[in-house]
Amino acid sequence: MEVNTQARDTAPGHIFVAPERGGSIQGGPMIVDDRGQVVWFRPQQRDGTFARDFKVQHYRDEPVLTWWEGFLGGPSNEYVILDSSYQEITRFRAGNGYRADHHEFLITPQDTALILIYDAVRRDLSSIGGLKGGVVWQGIVQEIDIETGEVIFEWHSLEHVGLDETYAKPPNDALPGIDYFHINSIDIDHDGNLLVSARETFTVYKIARKSGEVIWRLGGKKSDFEMGPDTRFAYQHDARRQRDGTITIFDNGTTVFDNGLPRAVEEARCIVLKLDEDEMVATLVRQYTHPDKQFAHAGGNMQTLPNGNVFVGWGRALVLSELSSDGELLFDASLPPKNNTYRAFRFPWSGHPSDQPAATAEHTSEDEVKVYASWNGATEVATWEVIAGSSPDRTRPLGSVPRDGFETAITVHTAKPYVAVQAKNSSGRVLGTSKALKPRS
Repeated sequence: MEVNTQARDTAPGHIFVAPERGGSIQGGPMIVDDRGQVVWFRPQQRDGTFARDFKVQHYRDEPVLTWWEGFLGGPSNEYVILDSSYQEITRFRAGNGYRADHHEFLITPQDTALILIYDAVRRDLSSIGGLKGGVVWQGIVQEIDIETGEVIFEWHSLEHVGLDETYAKPPNDALPGIDYFHINSIDIDHDGNLLVSARETFTVYKIARKSGEVIWRLGGKKSDFEMGPDTRFAYQHDARRQRDGTITIFDNGTTVFDNGLPRAVEEARCIVLKLDEDEMVATLVRQYTHPDKQFAHAGGNMQTLPNGNVFVGWGRALVLSELSSDGELLFDASLPPKNNTYRAFRFPWSGHPSDQPAATAEHTSEDEVKVYASWNGATEVATWEVIAGSSPDRTRPLGSVPRDGFETAITVHTAKPYVAVQAKNSSGRVLGTSKALKPRS
């Protein structure tokens, strides 16, 4: 990851991304620091799979790592939860025979999961220019008991949102038929009901948690709100209710198709909307844009941070940024081409791997050894100390250096046959020790 603007006045925490595999570069969930250095990385275990929506959530009152893993439309797609030692707590799939979709995995305060599903059904599409025996992709919301896998709630867009609300024209995207809804985020409103974003209707829907009825529509062809100046959005992602009552949305802007490929023609922006639910009026409170103008035909998210900053994943623009509350760019980085990350976040995270630190060593001269130390996922390491001795169980310290990125190189003078490294925190406490090894000649 290339850092374009060095971090200053940013919120505490690490950066969470899940780059897809591109060319010779591996893909998988990844934690990085403000220098763009890897803190933890888990390469995808199966060829062709990728991870999305990688973030920190809470499960059973403990912070956990979560993500979706699989193939687009794959039958074995799963949601994954890891603890702070990077051990797998559980993984589960969508219920009722459906395939788990990658757009959202949200753990509720009740330790249930809200997930999204894409489902193809036969419909008469002649009213929107399609075939009478056409295929339409509907969006499904499921709430699942994580421990038992039981489906607690299920909502189908076709039962509540008509084809006449879509801006899509068959065929569109990479799916056969028409992807009329394209559900891409879900959030829990303050009253416990649900907020659902649908990209292809340019609408955010508030859905009754019990009945599934649409309470109101924000945006789109049938908005229940009068949309004030600059509040209209298109092809949006990531609609979230904030603590102050506003709603934030990643507005991808107008997208056109050139030779079947999507291209954004409007600058992406993050908008903050105030909703007057008595007068049914939507007002723009503020918007965030990138000084270099980012164009994202897909993906993207806006995360509000505890200190008032916002962290933005600019979707297919392959850029991620942190901005102050008044829009000043405080941090900016970019991913390599073809390494899309669906969303990007900043979270405080304390990782304590269950394995030992890793080390390798080589002789650079008869009495000099260069040692390389790393510990995938250890967030508390401040210094590395080299120990050496005549046997693995008879070693003594030779010297230490500050941790320098994912892998730290340390040169020491010794003729002892065995070396190892110890990871220490800022107080000097030993967090872990590698296996003792013989340096290569």
